[in-house]
Amino acid sequence: MQERKALHTLLAKRQEDLPPRRMKDSYLEVILPLGSQPQIREKYLNVYNSVRFGRILEDLDSLGVLICYTHTKQEAQPRSPLSIVTALVDKINLHKKVVHPDCDIKFTGNVSWVGKTSMEVKMHMLQLHDGDYCPVLDATFVMVARDPENKRPAFVNPLIPESPEEEEIFKQGEMNKLKRIDFSTASLLKMAPTAEERNIVHDIFLNTLDTRTVSFRSRVLPPNSVWMEDAKLKGLQICHPQERNIFNRIFGGFLMRKAFELGWATACSCGGSRPFIVSVDDIMFQRPVEVGSLLLLSGQVCYTEKNYIQVRVHSEVYDADTREHHTTNIFHFTFIAENEVPRVVPKTYGESMLYLDGKRHFAATMKEI
Repeated sequence: MQERKALHTLLAKRQEDLPPRRMKDSYLEVILPLGSQPQIREKYLNVYNSVRFGRILEDLDSLGVLICYTHTKQEAQPRSPLSIVTALVDKINLHKKVVHPDCDIKFTGNVSWVGKTSMEVKMHMLQLHDGDYCPVLDATFVMVARDPENKRPAFVNPLIPESPEEEEIFKQGEMNKLKRIDFSTASLLKMAPTAEERNIVHDIFLNTLDTRTVSFRSRVLPPNSVWMEDAKLKGLQICHPQERNIFNRIFGGFLMRKAFELGWATACSCGGSRPFIVSVDDIMFQRPVEVGSLLLLSGQVCYTEKNYIQVRVHSEVYDADTREHHTTNIFHFTFIAENEVPRVVPKTYGESMLYLDGKRHFAATMKEI
């Protein structure tokens, strides 16, 4: 870290001092040779003889950072003074249920939008079939640049669109930013539910009342349903140095993999059959996870519809010295099961808010796929 302190002098004082970049300047292609190098397959293989999606999340996170370092690279500087970290995963949409473990995978991506200190990265994953690369998923990450010690924001090179298509992509990046602000402003942690949502919650409450008693406390589970409190799983991870990044913090891709695996298990236990990931949505990295932390993960099925399962995974670190819990991430996953799944039913007001939040995320996902 002492070496990185010396890099402070290389930071730009204003964004205008940095040379503008084009989208093609940060474009990267990376091949994951699962077909041509069988020895690396074991790391990516799951029990269903397909590729582990958690490993793909780790690779996307690493590639997103590398693309941003490519965008901000200065030829005259042997080392970058910037610390680039993942701020959020805006969206990952999948086009295929199954990724084959014996065919090469290609990742492509570039910076698609730039603010003062943040960069949006669009990445695509394709897999080789019969000589052609076929689309598997599209991902949008947002990265932020910070000073060499990862303490304060740092300016990044502006981005210049060169064609009408690139201008459209850049405009979409700006709209994504505004959409995130709107979604955050309307959060149920800040604002009351809408009139329609309040009616939904009240209808659920009325449908679960025991008609044999005149009591608000006596509740009955409707047919083909499960109480929300019975549709959750928890996990614990000790954060060892093996999973750290260059800033001595736990690698964001590792956190995503662990959260996804718990989310998958939660969906599996609720649906009773193998779930397939459809979308990853709105993962916000709220605070870094230190090496040695106890990472507590809690997976909750928030909403179900037909054979879709919306899962929220909450991660927090426990400090044994202060006995305090701090939220680090909230993850949202949409799965599809092979069969229709039971309807999840909230009992308390807090669970009802989780239900509505899950319903909102599910509706946003369905609009895009």
